[in-house]
Amino acid sequence: MFALKFASLFILAYLIGSFPTGVLVGKIFFKKDIRKYGSGNIGTTNTFRVLGPTAGIIVFLVDFFKGTLATTLPMIFHLGSHYFCLYFGLAAILGHAFSIFLKFKGGKAVATSAGFLLGYNVHFFLICAVIFFPILFITSMVSLTSLISVVLIFIASFFFHDLALSIISGLLVVLIYWSHRSNIVRIEHHKENTVPFGLYYWYKKKHTKSN
Repeated sequence: MFALKFASLFILAYLIGSFPTGVLVGKIFFKKDIRKYGSGNIGTTNTFRVLGPTAGIIVFLVDFFKGTLATTLPMIFHLGSHYFCLYFGLAAILGHAFSIFLKFKGGKAVATSAGFLLGYNVHFFLICAVIFFPILFITSMVSLTSLISVVLIFIASFFFHDLALSIISGLLVVLIYWSHRSNIVRIEHHKENTVPFGLYYWYKKKHTKSN
């Protein structure tokens, strides 16, 4: 009975993560398939760029909280050990990156990963936020910020003396770097898109005007 309940909820966590928020918002409200515009990604950054801030915020919140919801399923259904939350959170992250509704393609899973961290450990999530946002302000690039932050978050996980959390954080490093392959190439060639704020954005804007 326990095995059946665990398997059912694990599949549910994956399906929650697989929910293609960006694609649905684009098609239903803007008559656009976001995968055909901008970077082609279905996540928050491309949604902001292609569909605007309102759509971007909606996609971020849904993708974020689907990670939180999936992570907390073991607590909601009294499944047992708190450590199960890690596995269910990972299922949601994999669902977002390899969505069954998009022929096992998906997004970069940054927002869903953040939601997973909130669902598992609020204190760890706050530390991750303290790491992420200052780096974003400096780099003005969500992709570069994600690549730097996920490594620092992995290192920070060791201070919580939670082996399972460190293992999952290590897997996130691999997943984030794998899903950002094209971004890494653009960063190397100084062609990566920036957000409209932060030190690098202002420097780039000033440098462009001076030329």
